[in-house]
Amino acid sequence: MHVFSFDIETIPDVELGRRIYGLDDLTDKQVGYVMQTRRREETGSEFLSLEQQRVVAISVALRSRDSFKVWSLGEPDAPEAEIIQRFFDGIEKYSPDLVSWNGSGFDLPVLHYRALRHGISAPRYWEVGDEDSSFRWNNYLNRFHWRHIDVMDVLSGYQGRGRASLQNVAMLLNLPGKLGMSGDKVWDCWLEGGIAEIRNYCETDVLNTFLVYLRFQLMRGQLTREQYMQENQRIRDYLREQTQVHFQEFLAAWPEEAA
Repeated sequence: MHVFSFDIETIPDVELGRRIYGLDDLTDKQVGYVMQTRRREETGSEFLSLEQQRVVAISVALRSRDSFKVWSLGEPDAPEAEIIQRFFDGIEKYSPDLVSWNGSGFDLPVLHYRALRHGISAPRYWEVGDEDSSFRWNNYLNRFHWRHIDVMDVLSGYQGRGRASLQNVAMLLNLPGKLGMSGDKVWDCWLEGGIAEIRNYCETDVLNTFLVYLRFQLMRGQLTREQYMQENQRIRDYLREQTQVHFQEFLAAWPEEAA
């Protein structure tokens, strides 16, 4: 079995913003500000509608056979189309179980629009049983199937009032949570050339998500207590082998008793 815990980071699609609002003479920063201002006027929030989001990072935690690995897709300067194609290519190759936090409400719909924008082919992801009968009763698109587990959605009982943030649930479980970065800082970080910081933040988010998922698997009886402890230890061992600062900070902020 292959399990992908995934997360995306986005910025305003300023090319789309220029077309929508006729802003050809403004800089990217100015266009993004106009898009956020218009959205705030419409809804009271600067959070852009999903089709106006551009993907700048996709990170994955892969649990496969006896291995565990975390990385961001593509090189830091890879175009959006390439990193999205890599994501769907991974699904095409492995048919993994997907794990996310609010993936049904944000990450996957954004990826749908961006894949549509770039003409990306993803037949395995969109399979619902026409070519593979096993997908009829367990596919990526049905909210109540297990091939994609949106942990936030499941724990909330599929009710908006039951939802919690990944940060708060990480704190509930004594996990590291967000280490000095958050989604609302991504646009400013991008404008300052901080794609490396954005990718690092995205990678720690998939770590938090995967660790919450393991606790959920323990709760629903898919892991024994011993198996759960072994999975946590596997991740600790992996992080100890990594030299990247954000992984070492995550490990340092993750107390042994959290498991």
